Amino acid sequence: MQAEEKLENLKAEHRDLDYAIGTLTERLPYDQVQVQRLKKRKLWLRDVISRLEADRQPDLIA
Repeated sequence: MQAEEKLENLKAEHRDLDYAIGTLTERLPYDQVQVQRLKKRKLWLRDVISRLEADRQPDLIA
């Protein structure tokens, strides 16, 4: 899998989790444990995406 394709897949999963979390929390009561797991996964994805995007940037040494 190409790096660009992997990055786009991770971004899509991040968006999907955002939608899923929003949908789950619209109605009360909701499963707080499930929402917490989804939020943890979303944060992990954000970190991975940030690292991949940082790796794509050239190192600028002054």
